[in-house]
Amino acid sequence: MPHNSDLARQQPVAPVAGASLNDWLSYLEAIHPVEIDLGLDRVLTVFRRLFRRPPKARVVTVAGTNGKGSAVTCLAGLLRQAGRSVGTYTSPHLHRYNERVMINGTPASDERLVCAFEAVEAARGATSLTYFEFGTLAAFQVLAEAGVEDWVLEVGLGGRLDAVNVVDPELAIITSVDIDHVAFLSDDREVIGFEKAGILRQGKPAIYADIDPPSSVLQQVSAQRIPLLRLGVDYSLADQDGRTVLSLPSAKGLAGAELVIPEMTLPLNSVAAAVVAALMLEPGIGLDTVTAALRNITLPGRFERLASEPDVVVDVGHNPHAARWLARQVVLRCRSGGKIRAIYGALSDKDIEGVVREMKGAVDEWYLVGLDCPRGLSSEELGRRCAEPLSGAVQSSYPSVESAIKQVRVDADTRDLVIVFGSFFTVADARLALGAENAS
Repeated sequence: MPHNSDLARQQPVAPVAGASLNDWLSYLEAIHPVEIDLGLDRVLTVFRRLFRRPPKARVVTVAGTNGKGSAVTCLAGLLRQAGRSVGTYTSPHLHRYNERVMINGTPASDERLVCAFEAVEAARGATSLTYFEFGTLAAFQVLAEAGVEDWVLEVGLGGRLDAVNVVDPELAIITSVDIDHVAFLSDDREVIGFEKAGILRQGKPAIYADIDPPSSVLQQVSAQRIPLLRLGVDYSLADQDGRTVLSLPSAKGLAGAELVIPEMTLPLNSVAAAVVAALMLEPGIGLDTVTAALRNITLPGRFERLASEPDVVVDVGHNPHAARWLARQVVLRCRSGGKIRAIYGALSDKDIEGVVREMKGAVDEWYLVGLDCPRGLSSEELGRRCAEPLSGAVQSSYPSVESAIKQVRVDADTRDLVIVFGSFFTVADARLALGAENAS
């Protein structure tokens, strides 16, 4: 009989032919000892076995603390409008794993993903991969098999050591640099900036989509001779008579034109970066075409309105930087005389106190909820974490997002705005409770 320690070291058995996507996802969760294991050596080894030569597609990589998914979605939509075939890779998902890999705006099928997982499993041999690393390589396999012309890829964590970074981009976008994932990226903005600048490539263009980039990013730009376009320096956003106007850079043949961005619920910095990127990559696309395309771009879970009277809005924002943006949005969009009611659920490893401090001035009443998921806090645990920053605030606790939504509909006036936020899990639960899970 094998010793118990030998059993503990035994690797799980790969799914057999005909296994389901869920079988494969369960396997991915079991094959590596830790969830996050930053570093490229293992991923590169398997990537080179999968791809004997670099993928033929044009690649855009997007990193940043917040706004990555919005930039990816906007850019993909604009490139498709220009006639390109586009694949995207984002994470995490709201309801189904398939959402992570899109081919021309449609989630990859179970069959495509299973075939890709089988290919990665065959290529990796004895090389251990995390859930995210395995999924990233499988996404590349799906996009390559689909033969799309453009890959728009979202970094999972950081940049320099993230699995996505094994592919060399033609264009890099950094949406923002702020504090998040402290256990892996530090609590120093300069250190975080250095990690995110790891997606830059020698001499290849890049876009920085926020004001005041860290010096560490600019140092990498200079060292690698990156043609950089910066918000507030090379292009700008301004409010003119209630309209958001994007002044485009004169570089790259954009001729200093101006574009009115239609009303959107996505972060404007990310939208603007996507527009600039699309015009750089496809200079023949007309500005009217860009405006028309933007009107049709939405992203589930990003200031998404799911009900009215009262308005119920969901947002995946989960760090202080995102909460700062969210606080401005709810104040801006709440009806005159209405209250702002926040349903908040969070994961244990997030800066809950920082998030609450950013939102506290905007919120009239808090509904703290428990999350039944890995790292999810119960409402009691969340209440303890929020005790100091919410001292004196009107608040109540509920075991689930669904129970809080039921109560807030009793409490709220038709003029109120209800914001449900704090994590992808919080938003997923809200979308399920409100019957919106099939809208993603």
